[in-house]
Amino acid sequence: MRWPAARPPEPGSLREFVQSMNDTLPGKFEITKEGIVHDMVVPVGPHELTTLRIRKRLEKAMPEELVAHTGTPDVEGPSEGIMRHPDVMVIAEADMEVEGSFDPRTLIAAIEVVSRSNPDNDWVSKMRDYPLLGIPLYVIFDPRTGAGAVLSDIHPTPSGPRYATRKEFVYGEDVTIGEWTITTQDLPLYA
Repeated sequence: MRWPAARPPEPGSLREFVQSMNDTLPGKFEITKEGIVHDMVVPVGPHELTTLRIRKRLEKAMPEELVAHTGTPDVEGPSEGIMRHPDVMVIAEADMEVEGSFDPRTLIAAIEVVSRSNPDNDWVSKMRDYPLLGIPLYVIFDPRTGAGAVLSDIHPTPSGPRYATRKEFVYGEDVTIGEWTITTQDLPLYA
């Protein structure tokens, strides 16, 4: 479900609304350039298992000072009016020592496992928002199709920054995320 931002909000008002709703309603709220997105469905087993396996495989391949973080807080670009919560964030542990949201420019990659209930949030909205936030790599794993994509090389376009390079993969292949290659073997699909 998407609620448009009808007029420019007061600074922090959308953020305050999202934080208050996160404590009272099921699902996850995020702020996009278009307004508020509410993914009402709690992630299911294949989504969570995919997230777990990606995190563990990346952390095995990366140096110790980097983590594949799956918890809170959000990633927020206040000047862009965007607050997102990637399923996995590749970030230096030292860059996590902050109060409040992570600075998106400290992320090495944002990784999303496509939601069965709202795939456009991952394939459309986040593909637009993550380059706006300056996140250099965006990786999508889609349990609906057993495929995904690695997006990189942010470049300017008339409608704002976009990823210039898209490398697609299918489950079973190795995928390279930044400097690290992991297998996509045994990632579950939605039934």
